[in-house]
Amino acid sequence: MSLFTWIGALAIGLSLGLLGSGGSILTVPVLVYLVGQDPKVAIAGSLMIVGLISLFSALPYWRKKLISWRTLAWFAPPGMAGAVAGAWAAHFVSAQLQMLIFAALMLSAAYLMWKPLKLNDEAPHEPRAWWKIIIDGFVVGAVTGMVGVGGGFLIIPALVLLGGLPMRLAVGTSLVIIALKSFAGFWEYLHVLESLHLSVDWTVIWLISAVGIAGGWLGHHISHKMNQATLRRVFAVFLVFMGAFIIYKNWPF
Repeated sequence: MSLFTWIGALAIGLSLGLLGSGGSILTVPVLVYLVGQDPKVAIAGSLMIVGLISLFSALPYWRKKLISWRTLAWFAPPGMAGAVAGAWAAHFVSAQLQMLIFAALMLSAAYLMWKPLKLNDEAPHEPRAWWKIIIDGFVVGAVTGMVGVGGGFLIIPALVLLGGLPMRLAVGTSLVIIALKSFAGFWEYLHVLESLHLSVDWTVIWLISAVGIAGGWLGHHISHKMNQATLRRVFAVFLVFMGAFIIYKNWPF
């Protein structure tokens, strides 16, 4: 892998460790534009990488008992089913359209980074009805399976504002949800690649995952020294430029 690929892998982990979410949205661009993979191969690889990094990132929350198993039980199964459905639907969607959908999500993430929702831990939250949590999980999972993003920037607000969870519980719970639905989407995406006579590059997956996990650990340990609001806005601007670049490369002129 090139030096820029190593830097991109480190950026994935650092952004996750520093900001808590959003970093996984860099994985597909790193695999497509730095590694040079076909977009569909990159999306599949991104699902496994995001799943592994999220799983390792969830361990400290598990040790501190900062995971809501009730919410996980309601949100994860439909999220996994949605991820499988989204990956299956990729059979019928061009790589070009998938990248445009990805760019739209990237711009949405940039907006939420620039102007985050006010998530008040202290305010009382009414738990969301179980059937609404199931729908939320399926929709976010379908997005994950279709374009290979973890969706933490969508899940965390949903768990706080709709699921009634305190912020720290929402972060820990979201990491487990992201890992489970990413693995489910990856499993189905292997069938998509097989039908196209493509395959994932396991060496790239393991290397980027390892560097991403190390970067996440480093970012977590230095995050208290950084101004979070400034970091989020810088990252938001970067996502806007990256989203615009992806649209430019994939728009059917």
